[in-house]
Amino acid sequence: MNGPVTPLVTGPLLDVIDVSVRFGNTRVLKNVSFQIMPGEIVGIAGESGSGKSTICRGAMGLLPSTAEVTGEVRFKDQALLGLGEADWAGLRGRDMAMIFQNPASHLNPLQKVGKQIAQPMIRHLGLSASEAWDKAVRLLEDVGIREPAMRAKSYPHELSGGMKQRVMIAAAISCAPRLLIADEPTTALDVTVQAKILELLKDLNRQRGLAIALISHDLGVLADICSRIMVMRHGEIVEQGEAGQIIDAPQHPYTRLLVDSQPGRKQFKAGWKQTEGQAPLLQVENLRVVFPGKRDIVDILRKRKPTPFAALDGVNLAIDAGETVGIVGESGSGKSTLARAIIRQNRPASGTVKLDGSPIERLAGRDLLELRRRVQMVFQNPYDSLNPRMTALETIAEPIWRHGMADRRSALSQASKLLDMVELPAALGERKPRQLSGGQCQRVGIARALALQPQVLIADEITSALDVTTQAQILELLARLRRERALTLVYISHDLFVVSSFCQRVYVFRSGRIVEQGAAADVLTSPKEAYTRELVASLHRLPRQVRESIEG
Repeated sequence: MNGPVTPLVTGPLLDVIDVSVRFGNTRVLKNVSFQIMPGEIVGIAGESGSGKSTICRGAMGLLPSTAEVTGEVRFKDQALLGLGEADWAGLRGRDMAMIFQNPASHLNPLQKVGKQIAQPMIRHLGLSASEAWDKAVRLLEDVGIREPAMRAKSYPHELSGGMKQRVMIAAAISCAPRLLIADEPTTALDVTVQAKILELLKDLNRQRGLAIALISHDLGVLADICSRIMVMRHGEIVEQGEAGQIIDAPQHPYTRLLVDSQPGRKQFKAGWKQTEGQAPLLQVENLRVVFPGKRDIVDILRKRKPTPFAALDGVNLAIDAGETVGIVGESGSGKSTLARAIIRQNRPASGTVKLDGSPIERLAGRDLLELRRRVQMVFQNPYDSLNPRMTALETIAEPIWRHGMADRRSALSQASKLLDMVELPAALGERKPRQLSGGQCQRVGIARALALQPQVLIADEITSALDVTTQAQILELLARLRRERALTLVYISHDLFVVSSFCQRVYVFRSGRIVEQGAAADVLTSPKEAYTRELVASLHRLPRQVRESIEG
């Protein structure tokens, strides 16, 4: 691990002293104290709701006016609590900056990204618009974006998730701040992009002496980049110390739970064995899915048709009944396109998908309805896939009566049993999605998918946005349901540690093709293809994670 540069200034850069935050009658932070030294990278770990983001937003003066804040926050000996908005405007962006988990929600969709990077420099450094634009292009190059002059003229929707995050970092460092707060900057990114973003943060720390507070629920990420880690739970710091000590010899029971919940530490593999002569339950043969390409301004002016894009190209795979198969690869590799082709949401240009030996392409009416009963899908973002106007109980019951498996009253009774099956209290059945946590919403999504008693369950990145303890609980739940219902599982993920602990076999996708396949333990410990080796090399392992943790 590359350590931070040796600070030239003694004393803390950021000093948080006995800070508490209350919203009405709810106390969300309780006497939090910590320091960040110049040039230091400090990790802040804990599950959702532990107070990680609240303390950092408080240090940046970004809490809503309804928050009651007590204690003291000092930045380079300047007291921050009680500053007026004009003082904060001069401090934020110039001396301290923050990047957020979802860059799409923090970039202006109506402005080119170059202009958004240039604005802080015009405001704080007094540069002209042309000078700031030229420096914005150089910053895009510094953060690893190819063709920066062209990309500076792009709008956020024209960039990938990793590129948007790099734009956020470029804007944050544009005025050479002393402190950068990074709030879960890599959670939703695939492993190779995540590794590049973290390497970028380490480079900025080494080259600029930039102090960084890195918020993450992934201890593997924190162990790789941070010199110190503090662990938060229920608004308190329960443990803090050197990164190696926190990971290898945690003292607090909650820290030990976090370490033990990290993907790869625990195995969920079922004792499935292939039966000789058994025909696959699900089979994909030479599948090709083509989407129309995007038209740019030149295409429109010249009245040219856009070049079609092959999202899947010649894909072959077979999955046996009762098997759990992982589908891995970077964003845009074709994983979700495959899932949607299996449930007939994407129509192939050529090739076929077979369930129990029967092609699904021409199914219609009752036969198509039966396919969608037998093959169900759970989606990555439960908030987007659940009806915000329906309660959890109604959400689970709806497919039962819509498929004619029961009347509405009986469907609601079955939904109550399914709530219990996914380990949700009955009282939560009357709540709507906005009243549930991410993990609870994901359980509702699983219960809804199981309501039709499917043979195949497709899980599309269902744990990528969840903290590690909730992730472990969801995997435990799926492992139990797999045993009890003899489910066949297709598990799509960019998290190779999760796949290694949960799946028997794995297919590695790249640019719409399968580049490697085989037993999960073999592929993820001794990859044959260069791309798979790159994926495995991008993993951020905890110090004690070794080959045996993958082999189980």
